[in-house]
Amino acid sequence: MDTVRKVAVIGAGVMGAGIAAQVANAGTPVLLLDIPAKDGPDRNAIASGAIERMLKTEPAAFMSAAAAKLIEVGNIDDDLARVAECDWICEAIIERLDIKQSLYRRLEEVRRPGTAVSSNTSTIPLAKLVEGLPESFARDFLITHFFNPPRYMRLLEVAPGPATDPDIFASVSAFADRSLGKTVVRAKDTPGFIGNRIGIYWMQQAMGEAVEMGLRVEEADAVMGRPMGAPSTGVFGLADLVGLDLMPHINASMAALLAPDDAFHASNRDFPLVTKMIAEGYTGRKGKGGFYRLNRDRGKIKEAIDLATGDYRPEAKVKVPDALGRDLKALLTSPDKLGTYAARVLIPVMSYAASLVPEIADDVVSVDDAMKLGFSWKWGPFELIDKVGAAWLAQKLAADGKPVPAILTLAGDRSFYRVEGGRRQALGLDGAYHDVARPEGVVLLEDIKLGSKPLLKNGSAAVWDVGDGVVVFELTSKMGAFDDKILLLLNQAIALVKEKYKAMVIYTDAQNFSAGANLGLMVFAANIAAYSEIEKLIGFGQVTFKAMKYAPFPVVAAPAGLALGGGCEVCLNADAVQAHAETYMGLVETGVGLVPGWGGCGEMLDRARSAKGMPKGPIPAMAKVFETVSVATTSKSAAQAKEMLFLRPTDGITMNRDRLLADAKARALSMVEGYAAPAPPEFTLPGPSGKLALDMAAAAMHKQGMATEHDLVVAGALARVLSGGDADLMDIVTEQQLLALERESFSVLTKTSKTLARIEHTLATGKPLRN
Repeated sequence: MDTVRKVAVIGAGVMGAGIAAQVANAGTPVLLLDIPAKDGPDRNAIASGAIERMLKTEPAAFMSAAAAKLIEVGNIDDDLARVAECDWICEAIIERLDIKQSLYRRLEEVRRPGTAVSSNTSTIPLAKLVEGLPESFARDFLITHFFNPPRYMRLLEVAPGPATDPDIFASVSAFADRSLGKTVVRAKDTPGFIGNRIGIYWMQQAMGEAVEMGLRVEEADAVMGRPMGAPSTGVFGLADLVGLDLMPHINASMAALLAPDDAFHASNRDFPLVTKMIAEGYTGRKGKGGFYRLNRDRGKIKEAIDLATGDYRPEAKVKVPDALGRDLKALLTSPDKLGTYAARVLIPVMSYAASLVPEIADDVVSVDDAMKLGFSWKWGPFELIDKVGAAWLAQKLAADGKPVPAILTLAGDRSFYRVEGGRRQALGLDGAYHDVARPEGVVLLEDIKLGSKPLLKNGSAAVWDVGDGVVVFELTSKMGAFDDKILLLLNQAIALVKEKYKAMVIYTDAQNFSAGANLGLMVFAANIAAYSEIEKLIGFGQVTFKAMKYAPFPVVAAPAGLALGGGCEVCLNADAVQAHAETYMGLVETGVGLVPGWGGCGEMLDRARSAKGMPKGPIPAMAKVFETVSVATTSKSAAQAKEMLFLRPTDGITMNRDRLLADAKARALSMVEGYAAPAPPEFTLPGPSGKLALDMAAAAMHKQGMATEHDLVVAGALARVLSGGDADLMDIVTEQQLLALERESFSVLTKTSKTLARIEHTLATGKPLRN
């Protein structure tokens, strides 16, 4: 099997439907089957109902509503024979061996020979699943364990059996990597594989020790969050997110499957409070609340449960001291309550993870990748061990009378990871270091940095040679916020590429590309009435972005995560964009009482007037851009960014985050031969009459209570730019004239107290102010 052209997903529950949605997000047709509906005329109602629910849920399962059209529905009684159309059949039905095997026997009768069949299970061993089935079935069978929600969680654990055809494993893995955007970790056929085996142990250990020590849930989560690199939810917040009602089932499954001497059993304690909470409907975020809840009766006050009494009280803010939060060994050796708790949780977790290699995986990298991608840890267990030292951990375990895992003895006083000759290496089970291998075609800037120095660098950006005549302009400021340093270095980079290189890619390895301009600088300048400095920054940004746009070489922007405000505008001014599928783009300046100031208005007008289906004339394009920008609309995916015109139809989308840089580089190189900078656009805009129409639309929103008084002021400033200012329908409005209108409107708004209040509120809270 060389390619996966169509996928069948059997089981339209939360996981099955989510897997089907992600396959559709990849542009691949899907056949979604479930049992026939017992009531009503539509026998496919269970599968079709799942699609309807996914179109309404948040966070959205579909990257675009259009993706849902790629899913065909059916039922296993009437439509099972249609799996012969598919190259991969993914089963995600109830976790019962007898029901699964019954389905497999039916599949064996109708599927094409050589079609991959997989189960999404993590609780039933593969050997049991294929027991008694034909050899031909076992040869094509494997486990593909997705994490929920399948669209957003990057980890896919793939476990082949001893009889699995290597080509089947390779084909499914390649499709999952390139098309579904997953990082594929090869797991062994052991209970819970890698992620759940360690992650569930961590949760049980953390919750049990918190109860035993009499900690507040906020204290436990503060320790289990930033200091160890786990998400800010910590462990109790994570349990709320996953669902408390799932915990007893998962724990019971692990307890039944693991050997009697496994350390999990000691951590698997009964929590009467959790049993009581589930019975009363407190199952976490999907229920009435969990360890935390939002008390709407008291004005949306966030409350936390008392682990001793079960009563709720206002949430307390707990912060681990910076000195301990930054130094894991200092935290683990701190004699205070938080340090003692950290040691009683993390030392056993690190030890447990170390004891499981090679049982669950053949290398430490797979274990670390699984925990980082499946549980969103910043560092995997072996990276955590490196922070305290393998020798220190071994000595601590021995001093406490605990067994020392063989891999810690093997490491001795060495680390599990090192950099040698510009390559990241990991300690193998043979006692030697080996280069950390990347899948073919993956290029990571973090790897390039290990063996090279930046061509240019300052406090907010850096420029790197990534080979073949391409440089990467890297945003390194917090949240990729644009400031004068980035603009200065971008100008220097443009000059450097003109002289010595072929093309430029704008990129960062960080989670978010750019949250926009550095608003803190603007607030500081406005508070001391240094408005000329704000005007200089806006003018400098315009000149820089247009210098980039009209440079004699191709520029490709490669955003991922947030690309807002100025981060969106740099993409709009690039020759092309290669976006990660999870890119959230928008010109959101109106939310802080401003208008786009770095060319965003003109670039959006240019796209809107040539958009497919856009009526002719100056009004429709202007109205479309106003509709999008005036309410700070943000796309919820790169696919949706195309629908909103932030991306061109020709811009590329990369599903796998690890492949984004390589794809952007390839796109830039493909544009080099015969490259010519674009011609500056010219516009015919309606002027004051067009502004009046937009003002009337904003006034109608205000009348309906959907816009504040200051929203009208901001919308009016935006309308003046988009309508061309004082232009007449007979006039040609140049790009430079639109830029001047942006500067004018931006400058006026920065001098209003309400815009300043919006900016200060956003900086302080991260939320918009409706004033």
